Amino acid sequence: DAVFAAGLIGHLPHPAANLRELARVVRPGGRLALFHPVGRAALAARQGRALTDDDLRAEANLRPLLAGSGWRLLSYADEDGRFLALAEREQRITS
Repeated sequence: DAVFAAGLIGHLPHPAANLRELARVVRPGGRLALFHPVGRAALAARQGRALTDDDLRAEANLRPLLAGSGWRLLSYADEDGRFLALAEREQRITS
């Protein structure tokens, strides 16, 4: 019914294919929670690097990545104290 992925998205070797596999094993209407206990800007600062536009967790990148992998982004929060993107498994998965 659901996948809770903590700190996962940045470590996927093939994000689109990996997210499609998660969609395959979750029922239509099931949920995906992509979570990290630190938001993008706070994590970049902690690691001493600049926040870049190519970050997979940026909403502009994540929304189409999820959509192309069988998910619909429902909500997105990127705050210093947390990152949380909630998505719903589409009825049909296109490849």
